[in-house]
Amino acid sequence: MTTWVTNAWYVAAWDAEIDHQPFARTICGLPMVFYRKLNRKIVALRDACPHRMLPLSKGIREGDSIRCSYHGLKLGPDGVAEEMPLKNEPVNARICAEAYITHERYRFVWVWIGEAAKADPALIPDLWPCAAPGWTFDGDYYHVACDFRLMIDNLMDLTHETYVHANSIGQEEILEAGIECVADNKNVWVRRWMPAVTAPPFWRAALAEEGPVDRWQICQFNLPASVMIDVGVARAGSGASLDKHDQGVRGMVIDFMTPETEDTHHYFWGMARNFEVNDAGFTSRFKAQQGQVFAEDKVVLEAQQQAIRANPDMRLNAYSIDQGGVRARQLISRAIKAQALEQVNEQENSQ
Repeated sequence: MTTWVTNAWYVAAWDAEIDHQPFARTICGLPMVFYRKLNRKIVALRDACPHRMLPLSKGIREGDSIRCSYHGLKLGPDGVAEEMPLKNEPVNARICAEAYITHERYRFVWVWIGEAAKADPALIPDLWPCAAPGWTFDGDYYHVACDFRLMIDNLMDLTHETYVHANSIGQEEILEAGIECVADNKNVWVRRWMPAVTAPPFWRAALAEEGPVDRWQICQFNLPASVMIDVGVARAGSGASLDKHDQGVRGMVIDFMTPETEDTHHYFWGMARNFEVNDAGFTSRFKAQQGQVFAEDKVVLEAQQQAIRANPDMRLNAYSIDQGGVRARQLISRAIKAQALEQVNEQENSQ
């Protein structure tokens, strides 16, 4: 049994990563090739020629189709054979590469992992800050050599900021503020309120004011593998609260962890914000700064994964600060078990 949920949308790429040339990426253990048709619509196929299994990502684009560069089998954007290696041979339409359903939204390319009949774009998470008036959004990508669930643990427990990100967003008050953790059957929330604190360097610059601030952090895990973190600061006493905080400066950290293998994943990160929204230079500089922060996480998590492999007689322990990650893992585990049971029931009913 895998560690990830199926019958779900996963982020496969940023929109700018995929163009007309074949682009290879393994998603949830499935090698895939992506490219854009002439009308810019996305094609996603299994990255293995059905003839001799050379990756199609090494193939040759011809119009909206792709030709294997080994023996020349030509496949259409639906994966079905259009031309045999011997051009005078009748086409066998039963020859095909598996095709996957994709959708573009919020500057991400999404791919459906699971039963195609269940793919519904309405199930894509609502990333409202990425498209709302008065907000701007940008981000980037890291390949991370660790189990995607370790990144979820990291994002749902922000006490690590005090030590891992001491020079940017960390501060001692994070360790002093209590947290509340609540969950439903698809989401987990970890909420932290820090009243009348000194803003850390990034938020002090963003607010452009001196003096104490009220700071909030609200982490939301959503199945199958995303975390959105509502963060910001407002001048202390300005009326901001955990439930309503449009005062001051506010951001929404966007994190999608797409499994590649059991111990590697694709990390798509970014931030939507409601300040300096028309300053392209600030957006570029901030993305670079945010990239440095997440690069610090990458170093820690890859070392953690190595330690897990090196210490098979040990297990991860959970303390009170780990409530969010623990409950997120529980949701993932329950969803996997529920889907397995559903498949068994469907098989029995079809007999």
